[in-house]
Amino acid sequence: MAFSSLPSVAAWRHLGSRTGFEAVSFQRRDQGWVAAGSTTAVENGCAWWLIYEIELDASFRTQRATLSGAIGGGPSSSAVLESDGLGSWVVDGRSLSLLDGCLDVDLESSAMTNALPLRRLSPGIGDAVQAPAAFVRVEGLDVQRLEQRYVRLPDESHGPSFDYEAPAFAFACRIDYDASGLVVSYPEIAERVA
Repeated sequence: MAFSSLPSVAAWRHLGSRTGFEAVSFQRRDQGWVAAGSTTAVENGCAWWLIYEIELDASFRTQRATLSGAIGGGPSSSAVLESDGLGSWVVDGRSLSLLDGCLDVDLESSAMTNALPLRRLSPGIGDAVQAPAAFVRVEGLDVQRLEQRYVRLPDESHGPSFDYEAPAFAFACRIDYDASGLVVSYPEIAERVA
């Protein structure tokens, strides 16, 4: 499957328990891409924000993610995740073996990061792919391993669709994407608005 070019900007409205917004710009850099964006919301009566810059190689493997954010009136946190593109990670200068084999970063508060494994893997209709990720929570920018599974469904008029599972959260849904591989509809999480 071949995706079309990325737009220069994209934006999503948070759904479900969050009221908020995410916006990102995409720029070509060297032999890859940079996704620079922010996401902010009010969740359970508490406001939070996250600013990110994710450097990707030409195959959409995460090379580096620079993050900063805060919850409520608390102090801001920052983190730098670096990957060799082969599945080894360093987080804030320390090797983190629990992420071995992960090629993508996935931000808890971002619909955009669900595009990364699919653009990288380009699964065909009916294909099931495992895409473990370096998952970053908003609170404290805590980094964990997240096992994820995508199964490509027949295309819709807007583009490809996937059945998605994250067993750690007992969460499954159908995610719809556009022709560029960006999320259009992520039930109870986000919907594309630009």
